[in-house]
Amino acid sequence: MPRTVPLAEVAALVGEDLGHSGWLTVDQRRIDAFADATGDHQWIHVDTIAAQDGPYGGTIAHGHLTLSLIIPLWSELLEIQHVTTKINYGLDRVRFPAPVRSGSRVRLQASIAEVIGIPGGVQLVVDATMRAEGESRPVCVARPVLRYLA
Repeated sequence: MPRTVPLAEVAALVGEDLGHSGWLTVDQRRIDAFADATGDHQWIHVDTIAAQDGPYGGTIAHGHLTLSLIIPLWSELLEIQHVTTKINYGLDRVRFPAPVRSGSRVRLQASIAEVIGIPGGVQLVVDATMRAEGESRPVCVARPVLRYLA
């Protein structure tokens, strides 16, 4: 269950660890669907035979697929009440320190780095770290910028 706070109280969460989401499996079907949606059919992602001889011993998820999973996993961590519109405003920083191998399970850990008042709502800057089960390095480290409007 996500933590639930009213929009007026979200600034009190700055610096607080929001914990981590549940695990989400990134299987080959999801990777192939992302390749179809984006037109990125590089062999390292979709050719299961060729990728066996590649640097990771199998296919890996696209970095942008991993990044896109932040939003659904974020919704498991925090629900802001009294909001009419939620906007993915952008990203301040993104890195992919380790690959997500096909079949891996990933989860998100996050904290709110900053809350800025904007006309009609607030803008959150989030410190987000995605990890794959059993991996020592994170698979994605990002600073999403989200807007919540009343």
